[in-house]
Amino acid sequence: MKRYRVIITPFAADNIRQAYEWLAAENPAYAAKWLSGIREKILSLENLPKSHALAPESEAFDCDIRQALYGRGMPWRIFFSIDGETVHVLHVRHGHRDYWLP
Repeated sequence: MKRYRVIITPFAADNIRQAYEWLAAENPAYAAKWLSGIREKILSLENLPKSHALAPESEAFDCDIRQALYGRGMPWRIFFSIDGETVHVLHVRHGHRDYWLP
């Protein structure tokens, strides 16, 4: 099976850090579990990233933007693009937030 290289952009890394800090202030035990889970989900993009749907926001961008979902209920959305054999994680945001715009 083809494996893709997964790169987390600085912007997405900041999204993850900020979310973790907020969660840690609210519920430290859950924050650690969330961080581990979101990392696992992101790393899973090395296999079959094209199996994830295009994000509704994709039409507003110059390239296809896909999304992977993490969590139950209103999940976290992991936005990424695929360039050749590389997956670029572009943004991570909670599903309650408005659509992401360029």
